[in-house]
Amino acid sequence: MTTETLDNVHVPLGEDYPEIREGVRRICADFPNAYWRDIDKREAYPAEFVQAMSDAGYLASLIPEEYGGAGLPMRAAGVILQECHENGCYAAAAHAQMYTMGTLLRHGSPEQKAQYLPKIASGELRLQAFGVTEPTTGTDTTKLKTRAVRDGDHYVVTGQKVWISRAEHSDLLLLLCRTTPVDQVAKKTDGLSVLLVDLREARGHGLEIRKLDAMINHNTTELFFDGLRVPAANLIGPEGKGFRCILDGMNAERILVSHESLGDARWFIKTASKYASERIVFDRPIGQNQGVQFPIARAYAETQGAEMMLRKAAALFEAGLPCGEDANIAKLLASEAAWHAAEACMQTHGGFGYAREYDVERRWRESRIQQIAPISTNLVLAYIGEHVLGMPRSY
Repeated sequence: MTTETLDNVHVPLGEDYPEIREGVRRICADFPNAYWRDIDKREAYPAEFVQAMSDAGYLASLIPEEYGGAGLPMRAAGVILQECHENGCYAAAAHAQMYTMGTLLRHGSPEQKAQYLPKIASGELRLQAFGVTEPTTGTDTTKLKTRAVRDGDHYVVTGQKVWISRAEHSDLLLLLCRTTPVDQVAKKTDGLSVLLVDLREARGHGLEIRKLDAMINHNTTELFFDGLRVPAANLIGPEGKGFRCILDGMNAERILVSHESLGDARWFIKTASKYASERIVFDRPIGQNQGVQFPIARAYAETQGAEMMLRKAAALFEAGLPCGEDANIAKLLASEAAWHAAEACMQTHGGFGYAREYDVERRWRESRIQQIAPISTNLVLAYIGEHVLGMPRSY
């Protein structure tokens, strides 16, 4: 990028989008900590919260106005998620509704967009499930084994997916599968295709969904495909070019979930600072001790730095400029800032940090996943080493 190009990129400072922030805060106020403790205890889906966010139009923030959405910038969508997490809510139950549709928006046919996007924008249809990860391949996406074989006007799908969140609470699934065997393509990224699966019709007719018992209530599942027939009309983008169709949506995903980490970090810092100022031990506030105060202060400094990189990444994305480096670094910094803030908060609360009524242990569990998904810290470092610093590929 040239300096002249970057001169046209505006990175806002201060509390941008105040009206959106205030609107999200009002919704969050209706879903206090007791609501989330109960949801976590029952391992339930926060349907009421998701519906409230949908009714307010926030989950359609990135869908263009012509399809019934708000057509907001990436930064505005990120602010929505950040405010949710900063104010005690857990937007991961709904965030995929904001970015998963990007593949359909960018690569779907005019007919597909007209058929699905207005209903996704209104909340009539939920597109919250993205089927990529498999048990034996993990992040090595080009080696995935789920196959889709053309049979007349359908594809017949066989295979397995794992860690597919919200499949039980979504109407539609974006499925990445192999339509041409890997040993028959010139490039291993070729031969992969994206299918839009109607889960309402598929379940029990070639698709089995099993809930995964996990450390956090992320409503995640395993998917088993056994001869599922998907209409060929549901192919998104060209056959065999699905890897590229999902690749250009990854920066958006990383920017958005990094805003959640930012919100987590600010919640932990605020909660820890308040407790450290009020908790009296040995006749003085524990926050008067540098051993308690400094980890919280350091987490705040890390959070401020992460936010600046995140704002830059969002601004570059909105300007249509390359932002892979910035989105990945923002993801790294925000996830680590959130975790360090979580650790500081947990340590500050001591034994009470384990008490569910304080909400620290739940938020502590939830924040850790951001260093693993949707991309792990090590893979971010590998990207920087190879694509930014020009070193040999490390894997």
